[in-house]
Amino acid sequence: MKLGLTGRLGVVMAFVGVLAAGLTGYYGYVHSRRLVLEAAEQRLATATRVLARQVSVGLKAVAADVLLMAEHPVAAQLLMRTEPQYLERAQLNTGLLFERMLLTHPEYFQMRLIDAQSHGVERVRVDRSGGTVHGVAADDLQEKGHTIYVREALRLPRGAVYVSPVVLNRDVGAAAEQGQPSIQVAAPVVDVRGVTRGVMVVSVDLKGLFTQLAADLPRGLDLYLLNGAGDYLIHPDTTKVFAFERGQRANAVDDYPDVANLLREGAAQAREQGSQTATGLAAFVRQPTPELHQDAPFIIGLSQSLDEVLEQAQHLRDVIGRVVIGFSLFAVLLAVMLARAWTQPLKQILRAVRGVTAGNTLALPTGRRDEFGVLARAVVDMQRQIGAQMEALRAKQDELNLLASSDALTGLVNRRVFMDRLEHALVQARRHHQALGLLFIDLDGFKAINDQHGHAAGDAVLQTVARRLTGLVREADTVARLGGDEFVILVDGEVDGMSLELVQSKVQAVLDQPVAFAGLDLPLGASIGEALYPLNGESPGDLLAAADGAMYRAKQVRKTQTAGPA
Repeated sequence: MKLGLTGRLGVVMAFVGVLAAGLTGYYGYVHSRRLVLEAAEQRLATATRVLARQVSVGLKAVAADVLLMAEHPVAAQLLMRTEPQYLERAQLNTGLLFERMLLTHPEYFQMRLIDAQSHGVERVRVDRSGGTVHGVAADDLQEKGHTIYVREALRLPRGAVYVSPVVLNRDVGAAAEQGQPSIQVAAPVVDVRGVTRGVMVVSVDLKGLFTQLAADLPRGLDLYLLNGAGDYLIHPDTTKVFAFERGQRANAVDDYPDVANLLREGAAQAREQGSQTATGLAAFVRQPTPELHQDAPFIIGLSQSLDEVLEQAQHLRDVIGRVVIGFSLFAVLLAVMLARAWTQPLKQILRAVRGVTAGNTLALPTGRRDEFGVLARAVVDMQRQIGAQMEALRAKQDELNLLASSDALTGLVNRRVFMDRLEHALVQARRHHQALGLLFIDLDGFKAINDQHGHAAGDAVLQTVARRLTGLVREADTVARLGGDEFVILVDGEVDGMSLELVQSKVQAVLDQPVAFAGLDLPLGASIGEALYPLNGESPGDLLAAADGAMYRAKQVRKTQTAGPA
């Protein structure tokens, strides 16, 4: 059937209107999709940087534990003296100290004191096996002088720490960690004359450590750990982990080509690299720890599937689709009306053209009940959806920033923020010639509460302790949770030994009170160690070490008092 002038004109105008609506909707969707992807990339990069900083803090914490044990006087004396009676008693005491360290840090699966002589024979070794911590008998001790971590640690000066490359654990013992990615953190044991007598070594379950640090990250993120060549050391697909040791290739460059740029960068400072593929987004960070002697800095990565990223854009796509359909219908209706009007007599056409020209504006009222109103309300709906999406992205960003500076369970500041505040307080104390105090708190019996009543009871105890401590101290003081059941209080301002003892007594009193949980009164207690600047140290590490040592001595005294006379 032949179309007349009205039909042809209507078809052309309707086509133009529908094409304009389709192009506008397509551009709006592509632009919105790009915004969602960019926001997701920024969020993923932020999460990766947070995780990398947490890993650095975790490694420094392990190094601090190793140094604490390496510089303990008993370690050097045990390696120097040969009397059987003394060795037996010293090995027993050192083994008990090692067991306490492994119980406090579940990511540690082995702790050893190795003699520099006798081919690097182990003098004391404590293993984690089958969920239990136990010392190793003298007949089962091994020679480790051939290992790289022993050789490298023996070359280091006092106070230095060596971190080995990531390897699959194949040491005899620690059966529960066999075949798991692990690192060895070692420090030399130096006697009072400056002679290196041996090496203190802590074996760390790297996958467990990373899993623990990444527990607070948003869901849907996959964790990766790479070596300097881009090979996977940790990957959700276990077939790709340490594939190079099986003669296979599983390299991050194959999955995320942009990682090659990061592998070519030097390791002198932190680097990051984003990557986008057809299936997902990824961000990788290379953040060395210059304070430690580390042969192979970690390359840490997080990824998220593209489907999960774009899931939040699906509703926006539907809104844009309704806008395009509404605008297309409006264009068709307008084309039909204009085609009919323009085929009327010339005067009527001119009048219609003037009327359309005078009344045609881009701002459409939402109160109308025709197609203009439908389109206007759809546009407003789209704007609201975009605003809601951006608000959600900002909320995610704020949440990640909060995770980087505070403890998720108790709301207290975390170790990184506390160390910054301690450093700042020390600067102010030196400038004004003032003293400041530090209380190191370790809860007694916390593991028993977790074992008997579950982790919900343990979480309730930690939250109660946080509330009690923050309600006790002054506004100028800082309460932080270092990890596990360890807390620390920075007493700032004018303070001396007597006033610090008074604060310690108040803290001890409130922490000795039981905690109510599920109708039970859970017994609670704490061992508290104190340190005073500048009496016990002039650096954050010295003060923390002094307070930690005082806490351990207080714990031993409490154990003795609890046990009573023999």
